[in-house]
Amino acid sequence: MNSNELGRRIKEARLAKKLTQAEVVGDFITRNMLSQIESGAALPSVKTLEYLSRVLEVPMAQLMPEEEPSADGAADYMSARALFNKEDYARVADLPDIPGFSDELTALRARACLELARRADSKDIGALQKAAELARQAVQLSDKGLFANASVRSEALLLLNTLAGQLSDYYKSMIDSELDSVKL
Repeated sequence: MNSNELGRRIKEARLAKKLTQAEVVGDFITRNMLSQIESGAALPSVKTLEYLSRVLEVPMAQLMPEEEPSADGAADYMSARALFNKEDYARVADLPDIPGFSDELTALRARACLELARRADSKDIGALQKAAELARQAVQLSDKGLFANASVRSEALLLLNTLAGQLSDYYKSMIDSELDSVKL
């Protein structure tokens, strides 16, 4: 946890309520302690953080800084990029979340799903159905996070439209053949 970021958030919440440090501390902690917390010189205990959250009327989650990406997370993300560059799209699409890299991984997953959908065998109905699902996933993923991508979304929607047409034609031909056999 980054004490400077936590202190900044606590101070911003206090100032937003137009409270002085003395008004916030009451008899739970000292004003000096609050000053150290707000400056990042001290880290509050969980109990103190709960108290401040209650007094400032903000959820604890709002005060807590997001976890910074770990070195392991960076390595995992680089591995995910390497898989993508090797065109191992199925593994990229199935990767678990990587703390600190969710936006980046979401963007990679969107592109991986789009590529898998593009490569589907158009003569296999099961593959077409799977491709349509992958294209739909690409649309959803391309809208999420910091790296949302309208281009990937558009490409996935166009592909989904094409796949829907192919599936429609297949089912129509099945119905037509059934109707023809009934007429005989």
